[in-house]
Order: sequence, then structure tokens, then C-alpha cells
Amino acid sequence: MSVLINKNSRIIVQGFTGSEGTFHAGQMIEYGSNVVGGVTPGKGGQLHLDRPVFNSVSDAVKKAQANVSIIFVPPAFAADAIMEAADAGIELIVCITEGIPTKDMIKVKEYLKGTKSRLVGPNCPGVMTAGECKVGIMPAFIFAKGTIGIVSKSGTLTYEAVDQLTKAGLGQTTAIGIGGDPIIGTTTKEAVELLMNDPETEGIIMIGEIGGGMEAEAARWIKEHGTKPVVGFIAGQTAPKGRRMGHAGAIVGGKDDTAAAKMAIMRECGIHVVESPADLGITMLKALGR
Repeated sequence: MSVLINKNSRIIVQGFTGSEGTFHAGQMIEYGSNVVGGVTPGKGGQLHLDRPVFNSVSDAVKKAQANVSIIFVPPAFAADAIMEAADAGIELIVCITEGIPTKDMIKVKEYLKGTKSRLVGPNCPGVMTAGECKVGIMPAFIFAKGTIGIVSKSGTLTYEAVDQLTKAGLGQTTAIGIGGDPIIGTTTKEAVELLMNDPETEGIIMIGEIGGGMEAEAARWIKEHGTKPVVGFIAGQTAPKGRRMGHAGAIVGGKDDTAAAKMAIMRECGIHVVESPADLGITMLKALGR
């Protein structure tokens, strides 16, 4: 089983004919993802990568029954692209775009409340269900079908966790890269909850970073409702207060935003916390009793 996406997901690419959209759509198709077309206004009716191009998301939904969209649209236009997808009834919107203004995302977050759409991102590597479907920019060759779900703010640390799990013989169900911006669609807690409720997911790796309270919120939910082992890591343990480290949301604003504070809360809530990402795979093996 999987969460969010599977081999039957009908995917479109917004920004399909641009360089980024073209490259990553090609990678997704090569993996076997069911890409049914893409959207580039003004180029409707053309073929690109042997898939139809539509002028709007609404057209793609009507003509290709799309239910998932991945967005490779420049920052200035990405918020409108997300809202267009939601208006068209797309169930899952994955926004890869980095650098969307925070004020735009405040508007998007509020707008999505009145729709049936779930947003993952922005500024994220996407979602990957091993052996079935890739909606994002994750390197597919490191994935192996298995039983561990991953929730992460960091793209590169997602890949590190996946590689370790694969080498440990565990493999993955679904990896969800939620993104590192201050305002994102799906939170750490929401992603953990999806995986906790997935019958084929035996354990969860949760990767966070300094800034914000999402990891603490997820940890407290896990303490109350968790039924599977969770291994956690927080990036930014040496970050100075008040300085942004990498992602726009990775900034220590107060004592509870630090890596040490988050790690302490996670431990108190029964999460197996590691000091180094190099220990994620082996710690999950131990948490599963193997």
C-alpha cells in the first residue's frame, strides 16, 4: 500500500514545456509514473514527451482525468498555479518551486481551506512511493520497495535516509518531502499521521530542522496516537540564534526552535532520536527489533 500517490495516480506537470518541467517529467515517466500530460498556457494541443499539452489545469482534468499535479512554475506565478490546480479539483498538488514570497503562501494556505486539495511543498523534493510512482525530483535509483515511511523537511537528508534504509534491507513505502519554507501545505504531523495509518508502513523516519514548531507538534501526536516506531533527526544542531540556515523556515527564533529543544521533546515523546543522520538506518533496524 502507499499514501498520497500510487501506480494509478494520473499526473500532470504544470510548467511542462520549460526546462525543469521537461527534465523531471522525463525522469518520472522513465520510472513508470502515470504522467497523462502537462499544462503550458498557449501551447494547448501540442505534444511534449509524447504527452498532450493543455492550456489549463481544468482542461487536463476534463480531458485526461488528472488527479495529481506537480508544479515547476517560476516563483512569481507559482501561487496562482497552486490555486488554479485546486480550482480544477486536483486532489494532490506537489509544488517544487523555491522562493515563493511568504505573502503569496499565506494567501494560498487560506484559499486551500475551501477546497478538497492537499498541497505538499513548496520548496520540496516531492513525493515518492517506491516501486510505483514518483512525483518530484528524488533520485529514483536509491529507492527500494519496503516498509518504512519517511517524512522530511530536507531533500538531501531524505535521500540519505532512503539510501541507508535500502542498504539495510528495509526499503520504503512512501517518502514525503514536505519542504522547508515557513508556510507549507502538509505539515510534519499530517504526513506522519498518513504513514501511521498506512497498514504496510512498519516504521517512520521523521527528519526536521531548526525553526518553527512542527516537529514538536508531531512528536506530541505520536506520543498520544503512535503505534509504530519513529526514528527522528533534527538538522541544524550548531546553528547560531537568529541566522537562517539553508531553508527559509530554518531560523531559530526562540529557545523552543533550537535543535536541542526539539530533540528533547522528541525523546520525551518516545521517538528514537539520533545525533547524526548516519545513524538513521541502523537505529530503525534496532527499533524494529532486527
